[in-house]
Amino acid sequence: MVAGYHLIWTIYGYWLANDPRGSTSREIRVEALKALGEIHYGRKRVQPSSAELRQFFQQARALLHFPVLTFDANEVIFLAKTFGDEIVKQRYTCYACAIMPDHVHMLIRRHRDKAEMMIEHLQQASRTALYESGKRNPPHPVWSDGPGWKGFLNTRQDFEREIEYIRENPIKIGWPEQRWEFVQPYKGWMPGYRG
Repeated sequence: MVAGYHLIWTIYGYWLANDPRGSTSREIRVEALKALGEIHYGRKRVQPSSAELRQFFQQARALLHFPVLTFDANEVIFLAKTFGDEIVKQRYTCYACAIMPDHVHMLIRRHRDKAEMMIEHLQQASRTALYESGKRNPPHPVWSDGPGWKGFLNTRQDFEREIEYIRENPIKIGWPEQRWEFVQPYKGWMPGYRG
């Protein structure tokens, strides 16, 4: 039984369908990007070198319709407020969240909404807020097309492992640990548990 979801989604232009690390894409939608390589479904067992990745990103970004815009520290705080408001509105229970320059990790407890719908709500709310604030300008996309990725959590150990993984994400790039008001402490909740 699924107890929660590790949700991941990326900014526009990041982790493309034919990314050399592998992807969950089934098709390449931008014709010009097809010249950069085939799709490898799933993560590759042997990952490319940093130099190979940099070369791929440099070539891909020259072919995209819009520039790749990452989030700075102020925009991360802005996104956290927007995500928090949407989490309250949708009545989600969030146990971890890392807002990175180019992607988002969030751990949310099982809910009436499926994982894809949760991502859609969070993306739409944040996209609208970024446009209305002038931090992004339409028609520039904010997020990559598609429903993002989801990992299914079934045990307390799954929750504890993924919470720690998400917590460490900003630290790994030299950012401080992120603490958001909408993130609740995990107290061992599982379906049927009243804590």
